[in-house]
Amino acid sequence: MANRLASATSPYLLQHASNPVDWWEWGPEVFAEAKRRDTPILLSVGYSACHWCHVMAHESFEDDATATYMNQHFVNIKVDREERPDVDAVYMNATQAMTGHGGWPMTCVLDHDGNPFFAGTYFPDTPRHGSASFMQILEALADAWVTRADEVRRAASEIGAHLQVQGDLETGLVTVEVLDSAVRALATEFDGQNAGFGGAPKFPPGMVLEFLLRHDRRVSTGATTKEGSTTEPSLARRMVDATCVAMARGGLYDQIGGGFARYSVDAGWVVPHFEKMLYDNAQLLGLYARCGLNRVAEETADFLLRELGTPQGGFASALDADSEGVEGKFYAWTPAQLVEALGEEDGAWAAATFEVTDAGTFEHGSSTLQLLHDPDDLARLEDVKRRLFEARAARVRPARDDKVVAAWNGLAISGLCAAGTLLRRPEYVDAAVRAGRLLVDVHLVEGRLLRVSRDGVVGRHDGVLEDYGCVAAGFLDLLQATGDAVWFERAGALLDDALARFRADDGGFHDTASDAEALITRPRELSDNASPSGQSAMTHALATYAALTGSGRHRDAAEQTLGVLAHLAERAPRFAGWALAVAESMLEGPEEIVVVGRPGVERDRLELAARRRHGAVVLVVEPGRDDIPLLVGRDEVDDAPAAYVCRNMVCERPVTDPAALA
Repeated sequence: MANRLASATSPYLLQHASNPVDWWEWGPEVFAEAKRRDTPILLSVGYSACHWCHVMAHESFEDDATATYMNQHFVNIKVDREERPDVDAVYMNATQAMTGHGGWPMTCVLDHDGNPFFAGTYFPDTPRHGSASFMQILEALADAWVTRADEVRRAASEIGAHLQVQGDLETGLVTVEVLDSAVRALATEFDGQNAGFGGAPKFPPGMVLEFLLRHDRRVSTGATTKEGSTTEPSLARRMVDATCVAMARGGLYDQIGGGFARYSVDAGWVVPHFEKMLYDNAQLLGLYARCGLNRVAEETADFLLRELGTPQGGFASALDADSEGVEGKFYAWTPAQLVEALGEEDGAWAAATFEVTDAGTFEHGSSTLQLLHDPDDLARLEDVKRRLFEARAARVRPARDDKVVAAWNGLAISGLCAAGTLLRRPEYVDAAVRAGRLLVDVHLVEGRLLRVSRDGVVGRHDGVLEDYGCVAAGFLDLLQATGDAVWFERAGALLDDALARFRADDGGFHDTASDAEALITRPRELSDNASPSGQSAMTHALATYAALTGSGRHRDAAEQTLGVLAHLAERAPRFAGWALAVAESMLEGPEEIVVVGRPGVERDRLELAARRRHGAVVLVVEPGRDDIPLLVGRDEVDDAPAAYVCRNMVCERPVTDPAALA
């Protein structure tokens, strides 16, 4: 049996390289082989940090009897959803349409044209809770393929035809009324007791909070309390603050190592699903910096650099939830373990401080660490955290998926630029620059952006829309953080390529390029999920580029794409947070701020005031720059640093006082 996964870029595929299953990677040769053998195709999709993917692999794909049956009756494909989001999107839509739900691992069975006639998620190795075993399902499908061939092929063809039904999307406008209504709708879903939105499981709503933060800035301008002394936080800001604090104090946040887990299995942020993803932490890093929660922002940035940084300058995709085959074992503690690490007195103090009980909040009497209240002795807290971090380092670490995904590195660049400029931590900006250089040097091949690399070697898969949008936005953030115009040029080239090859007739975009590999349907995701949709990421980058250049072409493209997202934003704002955030900025112009002056304290103060204006595009340069259209005609005032606040390239009078700018 050929080991076709041995040379894969994806660590997830490499995890399956030694399975007795005769796996193939996705490609035309798979369908040719299935036709030659006249067998159906079994498609298994997952990702490396997926707990239930590991469970199904151990139960079924490592089992010789199951593998023998799969090899005899199917041609088997293994796909990393993070490497091939286009394949994942097509068959996840099919799975949800056929079963009413989705998730990973995803299992689909296809005909020779790629049309699915069966779909599901995790299947156990033995019948449980009314669910058939994986082997029973395989046997039924193999029998149906032979004994009911016409029926199976007809069903697959009908499902494939249903998935292919597409057309121009209905468009609308994201108006002030839509934005205000979205806040009210979010308030009805807000958890007033635990913060966040909805119930369990509860995911970090980073993009929604970014929208609420920008909305608060618009509605709070000039607002005062009845006493007229202080500004009363808006409804939007109260939801932001409560959620950010609750997430950072709960078990979702790694209290001793920094960084956020993927989601909380409960409504109270107590017990996370322990995998740590780059895309979550990249977005939350910027959010916490903008909210002024500096400790959490710094710890999260340090986590990114320490545990996800790669030798080539990029950032790895994820840390696993499991270690030694046990979910959360690396992160959870018992009171006895705290005493062992810290001694009797400090161990008891740590247990009380971090909510670690004899009963436990997690499994087997262990607890996640929470910091629901700051102790009186903060110096002792920092010392205990340091010692626990050192003790934890001796444990078996979760595995790391070290492939570099272009889109998520774009998000990391943006987050690090925000933290570096707002917290005055230039080393974070330096790390963002290194990641940007890796994307240019490795992922850009003959002007095309490729999606993944590993160990500095780029994979073969084309970038999708989210890669172009997130990387272009990251490059524009590098421009704003460093002033280096080379990032402006690189972002413009990516946007031009996306406009040429990804554009849809209705003004939005497709997720794959016009010359990409053809699947049974061309995927087009509108809603944000764990990371921005390609549509909303592209809108953000286009709007920023237009603000820097005054380009009507890019502004029109951003507005038209927002029009495609308008109905989603109106009906389901929880899944359109990034589009709503962009719309808030565009309603303001967006603001274009140029701070011009020689380096020094006076310019630094103006810069910080400018960067605190959420959603604004900010350039900080020395006098004499005109290599970007927004900079033309901007100079110091009476030899003093000055700030220009502009909208659509039209500027108000320059100010030299940070208070006046604020």
